[in-house]
Amino acid sequence: MTQPTGPQYPRPPQAPSYPQPPQYPRPPQPPPPYPKQPRQPFPPDAPPGLRAVPPPRFAADDLDYRNAPGNRVHFTAHQRGADATALGTLALLLPGFLLSLLVVGLLGLLLEAWLGLPYWVPPIAWVLSGALVFHRPTEDFLARYLLRLHRPLPHERDRLDPVWREVTARSGVDGRQYQLWIQDTQDLNAYAAAGHIVAVTRFALEQLTSTQLAAVLAHELAHHTGGHTWASLMRYWYSLPGRAAWRVIRTVLAFAITVAGYFSWAVGAALVCALGIVTFLTVSVLYGLPLVLLAIPYLMAALGRRAELRADQHAAALGFAPKLAEVLYAMHTTQLQARHQAAAMGKPLAEPGPLARLLATHPDFPTRLQRLQPYLQPRR
Repeated sequence: MTQPTGPQYPRPPQAPSYPQPPQYPRPPQPPPPYPKQPRQPFPPDAPPGLRAVPPPRFAADDLDYRNAPGNRVHFTAHQRGADATALGTLALLLPGFLLSLLVVGLLGLLLEAWLGLPYWVPPIAWVLSGALVFHRPTEDFLARYLLRLHRPLPHERDRLDPVWREVTARSGVDGRQYQLWIQDTQDLNAYAAAGHIVAVTRFALEQLTSTQLAAVLAHELAHHTGGHTWASLMRYWYSLPGRAAWRVIRTVLAFAITVAGYFSWAVGAALVCALGIVTFLTVSVLYGLPLVLLAIPYLMAALGRRAELRADQHAAALGFAPKLAEVLYAMHTTQLQARHQAAAMGKPLAEPGPLARLLATHPDFPTRLQRLQPYLQPRR
């Protein structure tokens, strides 16, 4: 017997199918600019023993990068200048420059008598030679063979470039004008030299965090932007003939007095009296210029201490005051530990006297830390 079935209702019409839009592949996302992956420290064709050396492990990358690659960076109109410290250095250059010019002029007269060379050629050549200190190949020679520096290896470059870019961008300076160098020492130090050299030690590169390293680099950059480095280099170069002549004269006189003393004390005393008379006449004729030369080292040391405080202020104004204070405190602690260890071994380090402190080119660490206190106070 069949069961009755219900009425059959028509099925609702199905919705029409629309063509699907084409699926495009998603563009690849760019990798984050920092931190950068370190490259291989040596090329693939390097010897196996050299390639087996692992790259050093750097400290933490804690720097707040505000200027990533591709961002617009605003440069200041005048990226180099001469502050009061640099101008004071140039002012103190004048007595040494005149004395050196006198020495080079006498050398020109001797060359004219011996070789027939015009007497004015050596002085003019010496004055123009000061431009060589800003010549890039000359700077490379100074860095490699006199300062014992080397260019950063690829993994060191990856470490330095982001930090240096951040420091120069905050300063409004084109960092490509300067050259970064490495000094293979285990001392916590860095320095600026010539016209474009910025060097850090290997210890600073490997042991400091990125923000601490940025604080140190900002300090050294201030020496360049303030004109401290090129002014000091000019003073050193243009006073070199005078200082060399003074050393020669001093050595000859000491030898002459020693030899005369072997024959007779009267001869030595007469020679000393003659030198005293010549010195007095020289001071009188030159209106006391030699006495001014005796005070120049102390004045130059005072300007050097002032330059260091100005460089600290520049780094602090860029926001690196806390980390710069950490670095200075670490250096101060290392210095105190060295003194305590020497005292424990029965060889206490001699404390510098008043004259030695006046000749110091860097302020003591407590003074530098005290000058950073206004930048360490919380902003209200």
